[in-house]
Amino acid sequence: MRRTLLKAAVAVALGSASAFAGLAPAQAQDAPVRIGYAIARTGPWAAGAQITQEPNYIMWAEQVNAAGGLNVKGKKRKVELIGLDDRSEAETMVRTYEKLMGSDKVDLILPPWGTGANFAVMPLIQKFGYPMVAPTATGRKLLGMKNPYFFAILQQPDLMMDALGEFLKARNVKTAAVIHVDELFGLEQAAALEKSFKEKGIRIIEKKSYPLGVKDLKPVLNDIKAKNPDAFVALSYPPDTFLVTAQAREIAFNPKAFYASVGTAFPVYRDKMGPAIEGVMGLGTLNPKSSPAAKAYFDAHMARHKKEPDRWASAHAWAALQVMQQAVAKVGLDRKALRDAIAGGEFDTVIGKVRFRNGENATTPGVVSQWQGREFEVVWPPDRATAPALHPKPAWK
Repeated sequence: MRRTLLKAAVAVALGSASAFAGLAPAQAQDAPVRIGYAIARTGPWAAGAQITQEPNYIMWAEQVNAAGGLNVKGKKRKVELIGLDDRSEAETMVRTYEKLMGSDKVDLILPPWGTGANFAVMPLIQKFGYPMVAPTATGRKLLGMKNPYFFAILQQPDLMMDALGEFLKARNVKTAAVIHVDELFGLEQAAALEKSFKEKGIRIIEKKSYPLGVKDLKPVLNDIKAKNPDAFVALSYPPDTFLVTAQAREIAFNPKAFYASVGTAFPVYRDKMGPAIEGVMGLGTLNPKSSPAAKAYFDAHMARHKKEPDRWASAHAWAALQVMQQAVAKVGLDRKALRDAIAGGEFDTVIGKVRFRNGENATTPGVVSQWQGREFEVVWPPDRATAPALHPKPAWK
């Protein structure tokens, strides 16, 4: 199992709790803060995980160590990341976290990628009492588990879908067609979208699900094209987002509004699809124009990784690390105290002030973003917009 070690020079056995068992208290205080996680480096989850999460984990640990270490109630200690490939397998991911928390007894954990993976690890974080701030988990079903150690910093489906509904209503959109991946993320997003559209008088004239790993959506798109909806919404994962965009272009399906979900905010989507995506909308939060903090984050990510972060969950991943860092500085590594500090605190982050209510980020609104040129501009809500919206969507190029 590959591990990522980020510290100055500490002679310890990687990932072994026993290496610290005999240390005197003073020595233990000088030991690195061991932070464990499982993340997809291979398999279908890897595209999202390696854009949105692990690059942020690595950059954060490097920055913390360069500044002398993590502030643990006034004393700085180096950070050691113990990151393992979950191979995009829920079973492997769960086993890994069970080992990290149960036998390795790491100090802190960081979350896996994706709603489904976070859902699967929820019982373990409660069993072992490890707080987890998740940047790529969205769904009322997760929050409905009322796990006191789970915090969702990403906007929830009703917020994101209601933002889309408000945006489309303001542009007099009357009809829409919807497809969604048949997985927890897609199911919850679709339910939230249906509710919002009904409230706003937007009629859904076609709704279809598709399986994870789908290879061809052209028959579905041809059927929807024949119905001529004003708006098309794909509640999709990254591979599906690329697929549905390419195939809609192939059949010249060009509704007034075209919205796709996870992956639309990725710079690689822009680079691979090219100018054709002008006017395509999707889930977003911010871009380098949004604030000085956002610009500094984007610049640092580009300098370290030679690639841009995405415009949605990447910033939430960074914000989650900032929340954990500020809470550790306040109360240290006692996990119960840390949970209480996160639940009751307010945190300065790259996405703005963050407070949690019943495990949910209660401060970041739903956002609609749209590709214009080479930037994923925020177009809704108006008080966060970085550019006016293009509506109707331009023709495919």
